[in-house]
Amino acid sequence: MKSLIVGHGGREAALASRMAESSTLFAFMGHENPSIARLVERTGGAFALGKVVDPAAITAFAVEHAIDLALVSSDEPLAAGVVDALQAAGIRTVGPTRAGSEIEWNKSFCRQVVSEIAPDANPRYVVVDAEDDVVAAVERVAGGGPVVIKPVGLTAGKGVRVVGPHLADNAAAAEYAKEVIRSSPEASVHIEEKIDSPEFTIQAITDGTHTVFPPATYDYPYRFEHDTGPGTGGMGSCALPGGLFPFVTQAHYDEACRITSAALDLLRAQGRHFSGCVNAGFFAMPDGVRVIEFNARFGDPEAMNIMSLLESDWISALEKIAAGTLSDGDLVYADEASVVAYLVAPPYPVASPDRFHFTVDEQAAEAAGAQVLFSSAIELAPGEYETLGTSRSVAVVAKAGSLDAARAKVAAAIDSAISGGLEWRGDIGVFPTPVTAP
Repeated sequence: MKSLIVGHGGREAALASRMAESSTLFAFMGHENPSIARLVERTGGAFALGKVVDPAAITAFAVEHAIDLALVSSDEPLAAGVVDALQAAGIRTVGPTRAGSEIEWNKSFCRQVVSEIAPDANPRYVVVDAEDDVVAAVERVAGGGPVVIKPVGLTAGKGVRVVGPHLADNAAAAEYAKEVIRSSPEASVHIEEKIDSPEFTIQAITDGTHTVFPPATYDYPYRFEHDTGPGTGGMGSCALPGGLFPFVTQAHYDEACRITSAALDLLRAQGRHFSGCVNAGFFAMPDGVRVIEFNARFGDPEAMNIMSLLESDWISALEKIAAGTLSDGDLVYADEASVVAYLVAPPYPVASPDRFHFTVDEQAAEAAGAQVLFSSAIELAPGEYETLGTSRSVAVVAKAGSLDAARAKVAAAIDSAISGGLEWRGDIGVFPTPVTAP
């Protein structure tokens, strides 16, 4: 079996690590991710470097190497139609087509879907594409409270700004919305009411007809401890034994699963192919849930939680997803806690031309009971690395019977195995105040 992973982040490293357990791994990456490159070498595969939004180049690579099964689970390749191109070439591929992934790359479409399947699960919102309409829209949506500004297109988790942690007040929110609109003739923004309730995500795995729901995950999207600083692609995440959280009841979870299933049913009814993972985000509220967003792929870092807990063979599950024969028994998860912490260069997420040197002793991390997964970093020499760009550099993931034990493994691995001034949030696994159950 020859399998192909498209992408080069920590999410792809986690997925590739499980694919490599029972296949010859091939990869198409934007840069040489050290984790993925080693997996490719170990299994006897090959990789290519290029633009992961180039469907023709990726398809040519897959055809050249007679790939049996491909996995695409990154937002930009999905929006670029990579799955469409691979399928057109006759390559079995897990991932939504461009039309299926519109539920992520078009926030207006996402809200339209929710309005149709679960209108009470939408926050108040309005879409604005003219500067002159912004102030009135903010006032209308706010209802006396703060707002959230979301650029309509893909922003890699960094374009959303919230009054409070990011913006001083609604006037500042209006100015940011105008700035986004001015950035492009086609630009528009979502202005939504700010909901002050805990968030959770579900990495629902589907073949397009049948969906399997793993444990819920909790993401830490802000740069610094206590949820302060700018928004990021996610500084860490966790999952708990039992699959819930102190603020997520079984009723919350079940409602979120029903809404996610209904969204996938609607996509299928519209002829939009969707397979793989939908990363569904929700607010847990006293009267139920509200939809934050649907992402058309695994979350990063939440994919690392799910892959660390998965006890089934991932390649076998991918084959069944591609064949449309997925069943609940194909995906079995350990009833344990999983914790992921990302380490980043100090300027992150602010753009910086500087590269930061760091070292990693993967054997020491393994001795502490953790796995190291590289993301935006390159290897200079054995154990010597350098940050690349402005994204997250390297992740550490561990599972254990309890949250405290998993957190301790991650902290011990970082302390014993990684040096060089990278920063991380030590409060991964600390939760917000629980809400009243619905």
